[in-house]
Amino acid sequence: MAGKPFKVVDVQRLEQNLHHREAEIELLQKTFAEIGSELDLERVFQIVAERARDLVHAQTLLIPILDENCETYTYRGGAGLNADEIVGESMPLDFGICGWVWRHKKAWWRGVLDELDDEERNFWEKEAGSVILVPLQGRKHFLGGIAGINKCDEGDFDRRDLNMLSLFASIVAIAIENAMAVQTMEEARRLTEGYQMQLQRLNRQLSESNRELEYLSLYDTLTGLPNRSLFHDRFTQHISVAQTEKQSFALLLIDLNNFKEINETLGHERGDQILKDIARRFLLYLDGNGILSRLGGDEFALLLPELDRHKSLRHASHLLQQLEAPFDVDGVTIAVSASIGVSLFPEHGADVSTLLRHTDQAMFSAKSGKRGVSLYDPAADHSSTGTLTMTADLREALEQQTLELYYQPKVTLADERIRSVEALGRWQHPQRGFVPPDIFIDVLEQTGMIDRYTHWVIETAIEQIQHWRIQQRELSIAVNISTQTLMNPDFMHYLENLDAIADCGCYLQFEITENLFLSEYERLCDTLGRVRQLGISLSIDDFGTGYSSLARLKKLPVGELKIDRSFVMDMDRDPDDEVIVRSTIDLAHNLGLSVVAEGVETEQTCRCLLELGCDIAQGYLISKPVPIEQLEQFLVDRKH
Repeated sequence: MAGKPFKVVDVQRLEQNLHHREAEIELLQKTFAEIGSELDLERVFQIVAERARDLVHAQTLLIPILDENCETYTYRGGAGLNADEIVGESMPLDFGICGWVWRHKKAWWRGVLDELDDEERNFWEKEAGSVILVPLQGRKHFLGGIAGINKCDEGDFDRRDLNMLSLFASIVAIAIENAMAVQTMEEARRLTEGYQMQLQRLNRQLSESNRELEYLSLYDTLTGLPNRSLFHDRFTQHISVAQTEKQSFALLLIDLNNFKEINETLGHERGDQILKDIARRFLLYLDGNGILSRLGGDEFALLLPELDRHKSLRHASHLLQQLEAPFDVDGVTIAVSASIGVSLFPEHGADVSTLLRHTDQAMFSAKSGKRGVSLYDPAADHSSTGTLTMTADLREALEQQTLELYYQPKVTLADERIRSVEALGRWQHPQRGFVPPDIFIDVLEQTGMIDRYTHWVIETAIEQIQHWRIQQRELSIAVNISTQTLMNPDFMHYLENLDAIADCGCYLQFEITENLFLSEYERLCDTLGRVRQLGISLSIDDFGTGYSSLARLKKLPVGELKIDRSFVMDMDRDPDDEVIVRSTIDLAHNLGLSVVAEGVETEQTCRCLLELGCDIAQGYLISKPVPIEQLEQFLVDRKH
C-alpha cells in the first residue's frame, strides 16, 4: 500500500509533462505554419519573438541579428517587458553574451558556467541565471540569436528551456533567412527601379541639355535670332536653291553706330535690352519675310529673297526708319542709328564668302560716308576686306607711328587771341587713303587698342607743349578721352607715372562726352578728381547730344562746356538752335563754366556768339584741323 501514492504522483507528472509537450509541439507547428509563408521580415521577427517568449516563459524575448559589417548587432524583434524600448538599438558585437555566442557558436544558459574557468565564471555569473541565448544559424552563416531574459516564475532557464529554444531556433532560422533574402531582393528591386527612374530622369535631362545645346549653338540667346553659324548654313542653302531656280536675293549687313558707347555709358544690361528691342522692331517690320540674324555684338545680317536693286535699297531704308523712334531705357531716351551695306546675288558674288565680304565693304562705305545705306560698288572696292584688314593695319600704324596729330585752334572771342588748340588724330592709309576718325576710332575701341592710341596722343601733345614752352609760347592742348579709357582702372596709374605731367599738366585739357555721366558716378567723380589734382583741366564735349544730368554736372570738377556743332552751324538761320545755344551759354555761366562753340563757319555766327556771351569759338571760320607745321605758320600769321 505504501507504493501507491508514489505511482499516482508519477502518473500525474507524466500526464502534465505530456500535456506540456503537446502544447509545445502545437506551438512549434503553429509557428512554422505562420512564418512558413510569411515574407515580411519584420513580421517574421515579431511572430518568432512572441512564440519563443511563450515557449520558454520569458519575461522579455529579444532577437539580436548580426549586422552586415559583422562588428555590431541590432535587436530586430522583441516581445514582453521593455521590448519596445530595446528593439532597434545596436550594440558592438564584442559586448555582452551575444558576442560570446558568436565567438563560440553555441548557446548560452546557466549550465555553461560549469564549463568555464574560475576567472570567466566570476565574470559571467551575475548574468547567467537570468539569460538564455541560442544561436540562429543560417544555411551558410551565423545570423544572430534568440534571447530570453528572466523567467516569468522568477526561476532559472533550465536544460529543457535550452533544448526547446534550440529546436525552435533551428526551425525558424530558415524562415528568417528566407525573409532576409526576400528583403534583400526587394531592396535590390527597389534600388534597381530607383536606378531605372534616375536613368530615365538623366536621359530626359540629357535630351533637354542636348536640345538646349543645339539651341545655344544655333541661336542668339539674347534676341532669339539665328546666330552666325545657323545664318551661314541657311545662307548656303539659299544660294544653292537660288542657283538652281535662277533666283536673285539681297544680303544686308546692319551695323549699329556708336553702340559701344551706349554699352559703356548705360551698362551692358541696358545695352542688351536695346538690342532685343531693335530685333523686335526689325522682326515686326519683316513680318516673316527674309532671314534675320544677329552675327554678334551690334551687327545684324538679313537675307531677303527675290529682290532687285531698287527693292533691296528700299527695304534697307525702311529698316533705318524702324530706328528713328528713340528707345526708352529706365526713363532715359536713347537715339540709335545704323549703317547698312547691301549686296546682290548673283550680281555681286555667287558664294557665301564673297557676298559677305562685299556686303561688309558696302557697310564700311555707308559708315565712313555717313550715308546710312550703301550698295556694294565694285569700282570703289580697292581690294579692301573691311574692318578685319583695318584692324591689322591700325595695329601696324600704332607700332610704326604713322598716325598723325592735327591741331584745330580755339579763339577767345573777347580779344581774338588763341590760347588753346584741340588735338585730333588723323590716318592716311596707304591703300584706302584718308580714313575718317570716327571710323578708325570705332575700330580701336572695338579691338581694345584705344588705350594705346590715347597714350600716344597724350605723349605727343606733351612733347609739343614742352617744345612751345621752350619757345615761350603759352598754349594748351585739348585731348579727347574715350569713356573706355577714362574708366579703365589702369589709366590713372599711367597718368600719375608720366614724368612730364608735373610740369605740363596745367597745359593739358581732357575733353569727355556727356554720355560718360551715365557711368558709375562715384568712380567717375573719383577719377576726374584725381585728374584735376594733376593740373589737367576738364571739358564736356558735344554738349546737348547726350544724356547729361545737371545735378551731376554741377558736382563734377569740369571747367568748360563745348556746344555741339549741330546747334551752332545753323543758329543764324534756325531760331530754335539759337535758343538752345543761348540757354546753354547761360546755364554754363551760371555753373561757373566757360563755353566753347564748335562748328563756327561764318562771321555772322561768330558775331551772334559774341553777343550771347560765348567765351571761345572753334570751327572752319578760324581754321580747319591742320598738321603742326601749318599750325605754326597760322600762329605766326596771326602774330601769336
